[in-house]
Amino acid sequence: MKILVTGTAGFIGFHTVNRLIAEGYEVVGLDSINDYYDINLKYARLESSGIKREAISYNRMVQSSAYPEYRFVKLNLEDKENLIRLFQNEKFDLVCNLAAQAGVRYSLINPDAYIQSNIVGFMNILVGCRHNKIRHLIYASSSSVYGLNEKIPFSENDNVDHPISLYAATKKSNELMAHTYSYLYGLPTTGLRFFTVYGPWGRPDMALFIFTRSILEGKPVQVFNNGEMERDFTYIDDIVDGIFRIISDNPPKGNESWNGEQPDPSTSQAPYRVYNIGNSKPVKLMDFIKAIEETTGKKANIEMQPMQPGDVKKTWADVSKLKHEHGYQPNYIVKEGIRKFIEWYLKYYHK
Repeated sequence: MKILVTGTAGFIGFHTVNRLIAEGYEVVGLDSINDYYDINLKYARLESSGIKREAISYNRMVQSSAYPEYRFVKLNLEDKENLIRLFQNEKFDLVCNLAAQAGVRYSLINPDAYIQSNIVGFMNILVGCRHNKIRHLIYASSSSVYGLNEKIPFSENDNVDHPISLYAATKKSNELMAHTYSYLYGLPTTGLRFFTVYGPWGRPDMALFIFTRSILEGKPVQVFNNGEMERDFTYIDDIVDGIFRIISDNPPKGNESWNGEQPDPSTSQAPYRVYNIGNSKPVKLMDFIKAIEETTGKKANIEMQPMQPGDVKKTWADVSKLKHEHGYQPNYIVKEGIRKFIEWYLKYYHK
């Protein structure tokens, strides 16, 4: 089976490709390698999978030197002509779309980047899937779609019509767009709402990376909302296991018991599903920082800050649907995940 995985120079995409290769899938990876954060980290991820940096150029397929079943192409999702040509030439069975302009706070600064990548780019993915008989489209959504919701844990059955960042709005839009294509064209689609993913090779704009770097360098650690926050931190291996279960299981079918008078947002008459994918055990932010202090053996110099625009106070994933329908079971506790991240961080940055 041949799979297109987008966002493979990114954190989740990189780990997903490694799992798929290990499981014997043929994979084509795609990424624009933009400069939202350090491109050297992105190239390092690719190189660890045998994609040589010097061989990469735009719209050129590169063969991995380590894995014969893995190839990579640098391409923007907004480049419809070349993306559609890639679909036509490669004849993929499945598509796993993990590419996106990430980050809640950055969407306040550069909103256009989110429209281009997350809306226009995703539209091009849908068009490619429709016209090339893709068996199943799996795509990244986000816990940020829950926005102003206060009922916890967050359930896929809940209404998510009140996002508080443009990033969240684009992810909700992706779900709506996917449903439309599932309904009109019978394209099976599954959206995965990721909850605060962390681990080795993680993103430098995420809390664990920022806190670890600041603590090790003796710099102030800015803690928002005066520390009164909780997050459903989810270790990368648990996330990838959930993605793999969706990929390896049968695509969704229409739900015959779906009722338009009491519509369930997570399913449909169409072959469409949305799942939460998280640890389902929220951790207080100050306890998270304490675990970093214990692992590094250094004390954080904390600076309390007010709540930032676009942030939410608490996230907590109800993952019962993913457990029941696909056997998902998160295994990592936060202290173990933090230890693994810091071990990678010290090795990568030669600390």
